[in-house]
Amino acid sequence: MSEIEVHMFPCLRDNYGFLVHDPDSGATACVDTPEVEPILRALDERGWTLTYILNTHHHADHAGGNRQIKAATGCRIVGPRADAERIPGIDIEVGDGDELRLGARRIVVRETPGHTRGHIVYHFPDDRIAFVGDTLFAMGCGRLFEGTPAQMWSSLRKILEWPDDTRLYCAHEYTQANARFALTVEPGNAELRRRAEEVDELRAAGRPTVPTTVGQERATNPFLRPDSRNLRETIGLLDADDVAVFAKTRALKDAF
Repeated sequence: MSEIEVHMFPCLRDNYGFLVHDPDSGATACVDTPEVEPILRALDERGWTLTYILNTHHHADHAGGNRQIKAATGCRIVGPRADAERIPGIDIEVGDGDELRLGARRIVVRETPGHTRGHIVYHFPDDRIAFVGDTLFAMGCGRLFEGTPAQMWSSLRKILEWPDDTRLYCAHEYTQANARFALTVEPGNAELRRRAEEVDELRAAGRPTVPTTVGQERATNPFLRPDSRNLRETIGLLDADDVAVFAKTRALKDAF
């Protein structure tokens, strides 16, 4: 089996667009539709025919281009069953544990509510890649617009179940700002300090910081590290449970 291809490109102000291509079958998926023209241009430049739109959630910078791209390509739109009424043009409703195929590639859907009530992520377990929308960012996580801290922590734990070398394609270039916050709540994390310097160098060179990996996030993302003693000491919750530590960390980021 040939290696799966992922083409990533900027959209809007700080979104990324993703095309996922199975070279053996020619099947291609677009993960979310933040901006129509860059997506159609990328398909045309590569000569790829769009099979699916894989929507992670309903926000306009993720599903706003659905109908135009469907009209232009004839693709089918996949989205969360729990939020189907807010996914424009949805054809296929999916939920936790459901599987799809992109050619011969297996895609496992996981429900990750918190940012929105119906957010889902798409995991390609055999290819060690995942598209996590706004649930997880490099050294960050999504704001809790429609969910609770307990829901979001449960969602993030699903991502932590994957192997450390799983590449995570998050939907926004927020890494530099996330690193600045992370250093305020876990200043004793040497690996975090090193990574923050690397991120500054990448951004100064105009290069993306996405994708990240499960291993990198496990080591440097404060929202995945409620067990860190340094984090707990810094935010004053040494003996609290993990959900309380996560909730306080998220509240601090909201006010940062």
